[in-house]
Amino acid sequence: MDIKKKFENFNNEASKFLILSTGGTIEKTYDEGDGSLVNRESTIKERIIDELRYPYKDFVINVVMQKDSLDLNEGDRLQIYEFIRSFEKMKLPTVVLHGTDTMHETINFCQKKLITDDELTIPVVFTGAMRPLGFEDNDARQNLIEAVKCAELLNPGFYLSFHGEVFLPNQFQKNKSKKTFEKILG
Repeated sequence: MDIKKKFENFNNEASKFLILSTGGTIEKTYDEGDGSLVNRESTIKERIIDELRYPYKDFVINVVMQKDSLDLNEGDRLQIYEFIRSFEKMKLPTVVLHGTDTMHETINFCQKKLITDDELTIPVVFTGAMRPLGFEDNDARQNLIEAVKCAELLNPGFYLSFHGEVFLPNQFQKNKSKKTFEKILG
């Protein structure tokens, strides 16, 4: 469905979105007891979804895993991909919360799996944050809001939405000095 049709079909009813959490910096919490910053349990509903003014959106939130992306392996990436595909039958635009260090690996893995699988029928937009949701000056809220809008407007496929930009698989990289993602030139 093209963007114009999506606007024409708006009818003041809540549209549903799926949010899948895999952990990453966006979901890390600080433990005052031991001074650690780790992924314990998903806080996205309490910290963002309940606070945002989305009168025409209804979120279905599922936790795939709670891991730092540096700890993800190929089995974890397969589990994320299979989780996305298992929820695809719901026909919900999907946002995946993921750590930034290996997000490109997971998106590229998912895109590569499509070569042997059926076409994707929903937009799946990955996002994350450079600073945890509970920290001042975090980018989590901005990135989630933008990812939800992208999932609503983009055609089926895998994407990264980050700091106001949208990237396709195999076309972006993390720029650690700028603390964001950038298009791969060349």
